[in-house]
Amino acid sequence: MPKRHVPCDAPGMNETASYGPRERARQLGIESLGDADLVALLLGTGTVRAPVQAVAGELVATSGGILGLARAGMGELADQRGLGMAKASRIAAAIELGKRCAHAAVNTQSERLHDSASVAAWARPRLAALEHEELWILAVDGRNHLRAARRVAAGGLHGMHVAPRDVLRIALREAASAFVLVHNHPSGDPTPSCDDLDFTRAVLTGADAIGTPLIDHVVVARNGHVSLLERGILPM
Repeated sequence: MPKRHVPCDAPGMNETASYGPRERARQLGIESLGDADLVALLLGTGTVRAPVQAVAGELVATSGGILGLARAGMGELADQRGLGMAKASRIAAAIELGKRCAHAAVNTQSERLHDSASVAAWARPRLAALEHEELWILAVDGRNHLRAARRVAAGGLHGMHVAPRDVLRIALREAASAFVLVHNHPSGDPTPSCDDLDFTRAVLTGADAIGTPLIDHVVVARNGHVSLLERGILPM
């Protein structure tokens, strides 16, 4: 029996390679898409001269990846080729939804912060992409489960002004058995500064005085994280 000829572009032959992101999301799941594919779904359409996937790929590349997109304001996005305010609003809304989901997960789950990696896993999605510093206190119970996460201070690109008493006041208010400090470095380098070390030692002294131990101070950035406990700055 002769074989039926099937064109190479017919369904069933390399179909996932020729499908657009919407079709691949339906066939393989949304998690299978790359960053530019997800942006293309948000944009919906391209321009007269460029298809939507080309516009999305260029946007991701010129922004420096999805972290760059997260940092960009709606006006900055709207100025990009092929966007405009309507599409920029869609991207900004998607990013904000992602942030809110991450925040909601923190508030509804009792995470166990058993080491610096678990602290960084909590902090990096929230803080690593920021262009300013933020200091947070993570209050934990006797089993190191997260009781509360509170922002202590926020500052500019080159630092922030905060006193040890600001941290200790929140630790007492949250009835913490112990607490962890975490802050970000917008530069991308998580190496602690001299000011970070001095501040940590001052908080440690105050925490010992009130009987609420400082477990660790973790610095997070785009290029990783550093634990002051693991660096030997805090006692084991």
